[in-house]
Amino acid sequence: LTGRGGVLDVQLVAGPGAWLAGRDTRAWGYNGTSPGPTLRLRPGDLLRVRLVNALDQPTNLHTHGLHVSPAGNSDNPFVTVAPGGSFDYAIRIPADHPAGTFWYHPHHHGNVADQIFAGLVGAIVIEGGPELPVTDDRILLVTDTTLDGSGSVVPASPADNVLGREGDLVLVNGQHRPTIAMSPSAVERWRVVNGCASRVLSVRLDGHRLTQIALDGIPLPAPVDQDHLVLAPGGRADVLVRPAGAGTYALVADPYPRGMAMGGRAMGGARRAATVVLATVSVTGRAGSAPLLPAILPAPAVPSGPVSASRELTLTGGMGMMGFAIDGRTFRPDRDDITVRLGSVEDWTVVNASPVAHPFHLHAWRVHVLAASAGAPPTGVLQDVVLVPARGWARLRIPFTDFVGRTVFHCHILDHEDRGMMGTINVVAENG
Repeated sequence: LTGRGGVLDVQLVAGPGAWLAGRDTRAWGYNGTSPGPTLRLRPGDLLRVRLVNALDQPTNLHTHGLHVSPAGNSDNPFVTVAPGGSFDYAIRIPADHPAGTFWYHPHHHGNVADQIFAGLVGAIVIEGGPELPVTDDRILLVTDTTLDGSGSVVPASPADNVLGREGDLVLVNGQHRPTIAMSPSAVERWRVVNGCASRVLSVRLDGHRLTQIALDGIPLPAPVDQDHLVLAPGGRADVLVRPAGAGTYALVADPYPRGMAMGGRAMGGARRAATVVLATVSVTGRAGSAPLLPAILPAPAVPSGPVSASRELTLTGGMGMMGFAIDGRTFRPDRDDITVRLGSVEDWTVVNASPVAHPFHLHAWRVHVLAASAGAPPTGVLQDVVLVPARGWARLRIPFTDFVGRTVFHCHILDHEDRGMMGTINVVAENG
């Protein structure tokens, strides 16, 4: 769905009965599909969404990764849309918003993991930016779920609530192991979105290197060639794919070690330890010359000082530990955990004191990773999901240079967020 005249008006009905994995199911979707419709906007556009709740539980809507206001009827995680009710969102995309890949999903506390695992996801593309010499531009929104024989989504087990659920079915755009047809002379842009509730994706394409050009919707300073890319839940990567030649190649997700359970055992069983085939790439036709790719991309500037404040946040929870919390407190929507003055630039050190990795996500404002315990060099771009390894840390710089209002930060293993690993932040004006 594409905006016209600076406005995109859309109705999204969240309800059961989505077509999924090639069959009619009792999974959930928007307007009868999972993923829901892709929303295409340009910087400066107004996104107006009437969200209709046809579920038997409350819901709402979060535009993940968009740098937009968290207040009122914009990207406000404190909105509750009751069963049978509706809510009208009006989300203004700033005129200087970078072009890139984002997504939307529910964010009603206590129901988030269930609703995303059931299929309530959709992609957002902010159009614009440099013209790339590509033959196609594809969205690959990866989700996972588990269905029983009747097509109903299987509820989380007690172990899933602790480890974070990973489904038996891993889907690309709601399809199980689809085929992607390409020609030998093609260069395609793939917008890969990890829409899973808990699964970390370590993605590779057999026989190929992936040329990453963007992270979490933000262009990298220069393309990066790599054998695989790691996406935390909620994370995105834009990659350029050039076929190595005619043939059939598997796009797969390898197991990713998220941490250790009690007694030093790796988390999960055989299902979590297996490589998963996401799709098959079928390359046929006559080879030709492929276009040249840009060496440098226009990346937005990362924040510099002066730094107004430094904070440390500690994440706790996992096997053998009581509850999921940040700084020893579980989520309360009526409490301000952090208050920041508009215009501030802050450094946050996020410490993971638990035996499992936690992807840290902040709404509305992006973060720049200054350093991390894993030792990887900074990406040089602002991002919105940072995977903090077990017993590790990440130091983040965050510019609170626009937007006032309350929103949240949390672990994006959504079973952990639903069980309390989330805090609130309130950005107030200087005279507030």
